[in-house]
Amino acid sequence: MFILSQQPSVALHFLAELRDVTTQRDPLRFRRNLERLGEVLAYEVSKSLIYRKTDVQTSLGVARTLRLDEPPVLATILRAGLPFHQGFLNVFDRSECAFVGAYRGPHLAGHDFEVQLNYLSSPSLTGKTLVLIDPMLATGKSLETSYRALLRFGIPARTHVVAALAAPEGIAHLKARMPECRLWVGDVDERLDHNFYIVPGLGDAGDLAFGEKI
Repeated sequence: MFILSQQPSVALHFLAELRDVTTQRDPLRFRRNLERLGEVLAYEVSKSLIYRKTDVQTSLGVARTLRLDEPPVLATILRAGLPFHQGFLNVFDRSECAFVGAYRGPHLAGHDFEVQLNYLSSPSLTGKTLVLIDPMLATGKSLETSYRALLRFGIPARTHVVAALAAPEGIAHLKARMPECRLWVGDVDERLDHNFYIVPGLGDAGDLAFGEKI
């Protein structure tokens, strides 16, 4: 598992602004910080992808260099994931994209809840690299449900799961239920509260980016 916050970088400044209740009053700033954090994490993920040697003609000669063998498919969970996803798309600008509409359904016994899907769109995933993007890894249930749903479009050769913030409970869930996936997170927080929100976290990323839902 890769944790971005283990090394000092400007990405920690983006994370600090995402958490700050004063900065959160500006939705444009919040979305932009999610996008910038996505760009940083996309760069980190890019280091693990497959490249091929190639020659590039310059105005003065030929340069021996590397090109990305095949851009990954970028999948995100609506709606909170959209700004984060845009950061990845800024880096992998030739990528195909998949979208999942997943939300928490009614609470069940023992304060648990079920995840419900209402939208799913994806290109073929067979033999490709899938990057599944969601800003908040809380319980891990939404990510797992989304991942299982996407598999109907084919089995990827490799899968990366990326979150801006994660709770230990969600990390443990994905490691147990999706061991074939590689996990990348911006930072790991303390715990989940009784409503399954990350503490200290940053609040509801979707509401902060796009306004409160009713």
